[in-house]
Amino acid sequence: RMKKPIEYKGYQTEISTEAGILVGHISSIRDRVGFHAESLEALRAAFEEAVDDYLEVCQAVGKAPAKPDL
Repeated sequence: RMKKPIEYKGYQTEISTEAGILVGHISSIRDRVGFHAESLEALRAAFEEAVDDYLEVCQAVGKAPAKPDL
């Protein structure tokens, strides 16, 4: 586990390691949005892309995006 969560646009991520790959998901929302990468730098980029994609999909389908329960 990381000591400091990654934050982007008000969202945070939880990170774990599975078979040598960093795996994350947006935390504190009911929707499940996941991503993965081989390095922390790549994971940060994947997280930001996942948040942006989540917000775009919500807008496209007319759904209000979940707000983090922080």
